[in-house]
Amino acid sequence: MDRTLATTMRILCTFVGGLGHLAPLLPLARAARAAGHEVAIAGSGGLVPRIEEAGFRAYGTSPQPHHAGVPASRDLTPLEVTDARAAEVEFAANFADRGARRMAAAVPAVIEDFRPDLVLRDETDLGSTIAAELRDVPVATHLVLASGLLVRPELVGPVLDVVRAEHGLDPDPTLARLTSGLVLSDFPASFRSPDSPLPVRPTHYRSGPAPERTGRAAGRPGVYVTLGTIFNKTSGDLFERLLAGLADVEADVVVTLGRELDPADVGPQPRHVRVERFVPQAEVLPEVDLVVSHGGSGSLMAALAHGLPSVLVPLGADQPHNALRAGELGVATALCAATATADDVADGVRTALADAAMAARCRVVADEMRGQPGLDSAVSALEGAV
Repeated sequence: MDRTLATTMRILCTFVGGLGHLAPLLPLARAARAAGHEVAIAGSGGLVPRIEEAGFRAYGTSPQPHHAGVPASRDLTPLEVTDARAAEVEFAANFADRGARRMAAAVPAVIEDFRPDLVLRDETDLGSTIAAELRDVPVATHLVLASGLLVRPELVGPVLDVVRAEHGLDPDPTLARLTSGLVLSDFPASFRSPDSPLPVRPTHYRSGPAPERTGRAAGRPGVYVTLGTIFNKTSGDLFERLLAGLADVEADVVVTLGRELDPADVGPQPRHVRVERFVPQAEVLPEVDLVVSHGGSGSLMAALAHGLPSVLVPLGADQPHNALRAGELGVATALCAATATADDVADGVRTALADAAMAARCRVVADEMRGQPGLDSAVSALEGAV
């Protein structure tokens, strides 16, 4: 394939997982398209309609129901939280084995059809790196794991090498192939842990407009509560415990359950607590002083972009690692999602709201993010990666 950059490039964005993996790619995909490049997106079959709604050619790499986000009731089974080590083991099993095998099998045909000049993969999509290597297409990586602590070569390497061997590729025990090309990140550089087992030097950029810090009018503080788009449905009675605690806090509270869940399921709430399926974060974050979340990279970074501290209740995936790093930086506190009582929630929220030093540290991170170059710089980096 001719690697010479002409007037336009063909960029194939790939992701594995749900909306939390697709959404971070979309601003960059839109910016590349606006710059005149042709962009297609390959990922979970259930999200093909979302990709097409965004105006991109879509390639499903799994059956259509996969990650479709179909309406589902909450699982109220008593919560078992996945700690950091268990999350690392689970990542190797889910992403280095099943996910990588699926993408390594599906993406070569996509590459043959779309003929990209560059593959831009979501960080957790390990199989598309194999597919691109087989077709001799350069790869760029977009980070989605803010703290950089989840992917462990000693766990991921042996599992991923089995998939590589199935495709006739040599072992890559240090995972060098995953970080050898351009790495893009819209996270603040300060948040990535110095203990990250994968050394990378990301090109940092800002994926959206820098939020203006106008300052809220004096009065009752505001609190926003979210458990994301995946873990919200498997969080046991955590919503009920969070709501019970916030019922006793002098604050205006907005709780989003997720598009598939019904606010009626959590029962009536006090007048100062508003429960919705979905509210755009761009609308709610400028109006609050604190975020209570599971600590997913997207939710936590959105809070920090607005200079907001967080109370975290990590449930699994990258969340325990993010909570650890946020605690080290003093921009969040954490509660045990499995055992926190309503009183624990109320105490944690009141303490965080009163912590002026934490709020100041969050504003410093917001300023760091605000100072990162915009999307045009990331598109230019992509253009230089072929």
